Amino acid sequence: MNEMKYEFLKKATTIINSGQTRILTLCGNIFDLFYLPAMDLPREEKIHNPSGKHVPLISFLSAKWKQPGKAILVIYELNGPIRFEHAPDKDKMKEAWILWKTGMSIDELAIQGMYAHSREQVEKQKVLSNLFDTMLENALGNPTQALEFLRQMCLCSRSKVGNDPCLREDLIIVVEGAHMLIPEAPVAHISDADRQRITVCHDWFSDPGFLAGDDSVILIAESRSLIHHQLNRLPQVLEVEIPSPDEMERLHFIEWFDEKRPADKKLRLWGTQKDLAKFTAGLSIMALYQILMGACYKNEILMQRDVVNRVEEFIQQQLGEDIVEFKKPRHNLKDVIGFTNLKKFLMEEILPRFQSTGKDALPGAAVSGPIGSGKTFIFEALAAELDMVVLTLKNIRSMWYGQTDVIFERLRRVLNALDKAMIFMDEADTQMGGVGPETHDTERRLTGKIQAMMSDPALRGRIVWLLMTARIHLLSPDLRRPGRVGDLIIPVLDPQGDDRTEFIRWMISPVLEEQYKMPVVEQNPTAVRKTKKSKASPASPHDDASQKYQTFMDKLQILTASYSAASFASMRSELLARAKGKTLSLEEILAIIHDHIPPAIEETRRYQTLQALVNCTRRSLLPDPNITEETRNLWAAEIREMELRGIR
Repeated sequence: MNEMKYEFLKKATTIINSGQTRILTLCGNIFDLFYLPAMDLPREEKIHNPSGKHVPLISFLSAKWKQPGKAILVIYELNGPIRFEHAPDKDKMKEAWILWKTGMSIDELAIQGMYAHSREQVEKQKVLSNLFDTMLENALGNPTQALEFLRQMCLCSRSKVGNDPCLREDLIIVVEGAHMLIPEAPVAHISDADRQRITVCHDWFSDPGFLAGDDSVILIAESRSLIHHQLNRLPQVLEVEIPSPDEMERLHFIEWFDEKRPADKKLRLWGTQKDLAKFTAGLSIMALYQILMGACYKNEILMQRDVVNRVEEFIQQQLGEDIVEFKKPRHNLKDVIGFTNLKKFLMEEILPRFQSTGKDALPGAAVSGPIGSGKTFIFEALAAELDMVVLTLKNIRSMWYGQTDVIFERLRRVLNALDKAMIFMDEADTQMGGVGPETHDTERRLTGKIQAMMSDPALRGRIVWLLMTARIHLLSPDLRRPGRVGDLIIPVLDPQGDDRTEFIRWMISPVLEEQYKMPVVEQNPTAVRKTKKSKASPASPHDDASQKYQTFMDKLQILTASYSAASFASMRSELLARAKGKTLSLEEILAIIHDHIPPAIEETRRYQTLQALVNCTRRSLLPDPNITEETRNLWAAEIREMELRGIR
């Protein structure tokens, strides 16, 4: 089994060895498993794991950074003691500690104890001899004392007695769960113990002697944002992110796992191992291990749908069900009523560019239009046509201090691991803040990070952003620039002309009497006018029904002149409720629709329509593709006039 090349390990090792900093934070996918080849395993484990082993991060770092005789690796885990990875290193540290505290070696201290003449002198020598072990014991279950002890180890390491250093080796101190030891919170809200630990670490990391020395401290936390700001904002604290496993890492694990299985309990897959690696994009190695173990235990073929469901479940667990959900629309563009020109544009131009992974790929699009125009329904149908993972962002802001940044970092890790995905953000103007001075710091950081991710060349062709809003003007101008969703801002307007006629027919179709459902005029409204009849010929019942239906449709055109797509859908539901499973006469339908009074939101919808028209980036999507600048200026003037009246 080939050794995996982890870029984060290479980067972290380079930073430590080059002396760029002495405080490094490892963040990201810290709770996962990492591959150790057999050569890095202890001798007794090599026999049982000739093809290597997957281990937690702490064990992985211990194996990779353990350098007996060159560096002493010290590990502090929140629920355990301070431990030394190489057993003799503890004795070396103890000897250096006693030398630093007393100016004497352990042997010299023992000899001095032999010549002690009083009980007090004997007790003093005993205390000095056991001082290091006592400090280790006191650090167990006491994080504050543990951090102070580690800080003093670094002082001891760079101290000298005479011309000789107390400790010849360098220290590499790994602190697990740093976000639990020194959590981010307003200073006024943290406990005295947390405040003391922050002070200890601040003094430690700001000490010029420590920064100029050769010892290193590695803080492990899921997110740098979870570590108190007085520490994570220090310029000397650098960060290395551990990404989610990519396709190559997942395939490596699948092959390793299958190789270890007995011949009669091998993996049974619907496709190849490469297919499995591809469809598990977004999973951690630990989650992948759980899937494979479950399939082997059941001795069943692992199906693609089961893998996809597990990926969705895992991502929702990582981000939170209130943050993201998987969009699974059951309708496609064929189910969308009206919008003929828009549907043609989506099928011919947008779908190919969203599906592309080349330079012609679109980073995303913004969709604007008045409330109730059908934006969400249409673009859910587009998402169904795309055959890709569709994530709906519901709310990426948290009420808890510092959690918004953490949520974003988790989202970014997930997106970096996915092969192809669409981010669907409804009501984008309320989810995305601005970047101006009046905007809260958290809002500015969040908006800035998402903007950077939209224009990230590494994500172009892999992640598509679809922002829906009735208030396109409230989106940050930085979001609306070319290279982000500004490449394409699509207006979705109220249906007009033949599209509106199609909506009217759809609205009344479930309750319409059978004799009116397929009249000649509905198939070809001009047919009656074109048919020449003899004056002597009597009008047939079919002609009477056609004329009556045409008159009925003309009246509906007037009654529904201000209807939006949502209004048509609402009235269709109303008609079905009134019909109670039966049909309605034309007069009854007209009476029900005439009784309906639209809500008083016309001015707001007009304002939103004007904003959609002004911000549209395609002439072909406007009601009149030959629009002039004069008309656009009139729209802008009407917007300003409405704003002066308080309409926004």
